[in-house]
Amino acid sequence: MKFKLNKIIGLIFLVLMLFSVIATVSATCNVIVVTDPSGEDPNGAAAGSMSFANNMFQSSFIMSKNDGYAMLSGGEGNGTERNYAIIDALAAMQHGATPSSAAALAGSFDGIRLVIGGPSMGAAIGGDYNAYLIVVDDSGTIKITHHNGGVVQLPQGSKGAIIHLRNSAGNPLSGTADRVRRETAINIGKMIRDGYPATYIVGKAMEEVAIDSGEKYGGGAVNLVSSISTGDMFVPDQVNTTGYPMDENYSKSCGKCGWATGYPDAERYNVCPYCGSELSVNSATDVLIDSITVSKDAVSVSVYGSDRLGLPDITREVVKASVKKYGYNASTIAGSINRGINNGLIVGVDYVEPSDLNVKPDVRAVGVYYNPLPNGRSSPAWNLPINSMVLTILGTIQTAIGFVLIVLVVFRTRLLKSFKDRVS
Repeated sequence: MKFKLNKIIGLIFLVLMLFSVIATVSATCNVIVVTDPSGEDPNGAAAGSMSFANNMFQSSFIMSKNDGYAMLSGGEGNGTERNYAIIDALAAMQHGATPSSAAALAGSFDGIRLVIGGPSMGAAIGGDYNAYLIVVDDSGTIKITHHNGGVVQLPQGSKGAIIHLRNSAGNPLSGTADRVRRETAINIGKMIRDGYPATYIVGKAMEEVAIDSGEKYGGGAVNLVSSISTGDMFVPDQVNTTGYPMDENYSKSCGKCGWATGYPDAERYNVCPYCGSELSVNSATDVLIDSITVSKDAVSVSVYGSDRLGLPDITREVVKASVKKYGYNASTIAGSINRGINNGLIVGVDYVEPSDLNVKPDVRAVGVYYNPLPNGRSSPAWNLPINSMVLTILGTIQTAIGFVLIVLVVFRTRLLKSFKDRVS
């Protein structure tokens, strides 16, 4: 067991060291919310991170599925110091440390901050920070206190939240953090008191921070009870760039046929190009909330292998519809995706096999790995019963009539059999 733990910590260490060789990534907004400390509500605890700065990759918040906690990091210190703090805190948590004792380790690293917590263990912030602690008791009384050093904790068994916020260098809204941090903390307390789930509150808090303070680039969020993450939806496409702006619209979708596309491609469409229905406009934070909130048909979908505009959004809609109808079955999901390719909903990628999918029913997640089509083609080649070598040879024939005649010869037996079957 100790060997396995050391191996896991080592792998995480290598990943974090990889990120230390690029420009420093540092979340300037960390928020963690617990609305059901019993852990029974599937949406009762959530956390999120974002920043005005570059490189808001998934490594800025780490989620433990087995132990049900998140570790969010940031600070003014350098990336290497922050990575060492994360490793130390992860090791401490794996050896049974409390969130407060693990978060306290950030104090040993100059300018580093850690936020750690989960539904059944409470939450804590340690190191270099400027944050509010929100506690809501059973009578609905909201207590909000400001802290900027040491270790502060949301006690185990309590409803509440921690929100950290600073302005990044270069943010045109610099100087707003103190006001926005306080106002957002008050609104978080009100939403907890009024019974909203943690997943909703985290999304709305991130929306408020993004709009009012400019610390707006994802990042993303996690559901700590149900182990659902926004994954790569809002993180940067390339190193040393910003993530998706959480104060903007993310996609348009058709509620009738399931077609969807993301911005900026979505700007070209006012109605669905397939069924003509009116399209719904989905903000980034609404998509975030929907992605981590558990419902009967909730599923987190990540798309890899192609950067074609709109592809992740339509794939998510197709996968969600397939899961809702057939469940978490790789074969049926692949079939649904391939039907989407056949009818033109999904373009620019080849057909997928069940082996191209990473289906995880226990965390309601599906990963789809595409192979882009060559030469800018939008749809795959016909699925004809001809060897690929034959098609290559046919491609060298210059006259259309020659191509048609050869194809008819190849298919003559099959065409005759099909005709006989229809008339018999």
